[in-house]
Amino acid sequence: MLRRTGKPALSGVLCAALGVTAAELLAAATRPAAAPLVAVGGAVIDATPTPVKEFAVRTLGTYDKPALLGGIGLVLLVFTAAVGVLSVRRRWVAIAGAALFGLVGAAAALSRPTATLFDAVPSLLGAAIAGTALLWTRSRPATTNRRAFLMLAGSVALLGVAGETIKRVRGGAIARSREAIKLPAAADPAKPLPSSVAPGFTSAKLYRVDTALTLPKVDVATWSLRIHGMVDKELELSFADLLDRPLRERDITLNCVSNEVGGPYIGTVRWLGVPLAPLLAETGLDPKADQLVARSVEGMTIGTPVATLLDGRDAMLCVGMNGEPLPVEHGFPVRMLTPGLYGYAGSCKWVTELELTTFADFDAYWVRRGWAARGPVKTASRIDKPRPFATVQAGNATVAGVAWAQGRGIRTVEVRVDDRDWQKAELLPVPSSDTWVQWRYEWKATPGPHTLAVRATDGTGEVQTEERATPFPDGATGWHTITTTVD
Repeated sequence: MLRRTGKPALSGVLCAALGVTAAELLAAATRPAAAPLVAVGGAVIDATPTPVKEFAVRTLGTYDKPALLGGIGLVLLVFTAAVGVLSVRRRWVAIAGAALFGLVGAAAALSRPTATLFDAVPSLLGAAIAGTALLWTRSRPATTNRRAFLMLAGSVALLGVAGETIKRVRGGAIARSREAIKLPAAADPAKPLPSSVAPGFTSAKLYRVDTALTLPKVDVATWSLRIHGMVDKELELSFADLLDRPLRERDITLNCVSNEVGGPYIGTVRWLGVPLAPLLAETGLDPKADQLVARSVEGMTIGTPVATLLDGRDAMLCVGMNGEPLPVEHGFPVRMLTPGLYGYAGSCKWVTELELTTFADFDAYWVRRGWAARGPVKTASRIDKPRPFATVQAGNATVAGVAWAQGRGIRTVEVRVDDRDWQKAELLPVPSSDTWVQWRYEWKATPGPHTLAVRATDGTGEVQTEERATPFPDGATGWHTITTTVD
């Protein structure tokens, strides 16, 4: 049975691979967003229920995107192998399978927010090539099958290398343009960090959570930002226009609404950008506009309350991060940042458009999927030392971590050992209420198993709630609690 089906299955897979690599090559050379695998992956992400997305982020972290692409590849492998086997006796299966392959890819490509009619072409062309190749193999005598397989494999390899070469050349050009940028000094520089901050106050590497299966490659020379909607005067700005404006530098903590209690999706970096409030004032925005919708180059929409952009916080269009131009994975060349809001409600990467509108008239991407519209950050705290289930030595031991309530600040942090009374921890100095606070507590550790818990009180006097809630729909709550053993 395996001998009878092995070669037909292999021919189906090779012919499909030929079609996919041809489609990917055409997309790489013309419209990268039209690549069928990425388009299908994006459509799958959009259609995936929120609980499944949250499970993927929680379980796979930053590996969720490779896992998705791998899953799509596996489904395609099984499907094309089956088409290869069935088409031995029924050649119409080759045509039907290729047609289905092309229509799915084309429909996915056309479903993307920034799609054009051309975006269907790579998938349809790839399907035509795959179907033609499979029919060709079915017309070959059995004695020449090996040569046909070698020709198919060689063609797949050649097209694959060509496609990757184009992607690397494009990516290299973007990297060189980024490296050539000389960021001006900030007209409003950040305050120096207190000398007593502990290592780790600023993050060398910020977390990444987004829906982009491949990083957008944006040419800074042609990038522009359009501000429009409920305004008296539209604005269109180039990257050079932004750099000509007075820049502001701030240390700001950014966190993701998908962060579980004690989770890793939070970090503090030094941002450089153009304040948003003066830009909005120049447009003469309509007082009835209560939402700013930011759109990214790949069509993501992030809705932000206008009030949070005008209340004096350091909302800005960021062009730099930790003294360098933004990394590509964090929104190069420009991203939006709104302190005190979760990223999904105030921090659009690769931004190209800002539209003034209302919450009544438009639901942004995540709101359409059930997330809260406004997304203020909740008071939270985390134990970083000791790690969960770690073994520590008896005697004086340091318990340490971070707490955050951006915009409100942290008034106190308390630690509880087992069921004893809460004890105040020491808070280290911070530059502003927009960053997390490092804390530490000296514990006289006694032998045996122990449970450690932490809670914070924000600057308004509100104590972090003990009630456990999942991240959906507006952020996780609960005290971070760990267990440890004292030797």
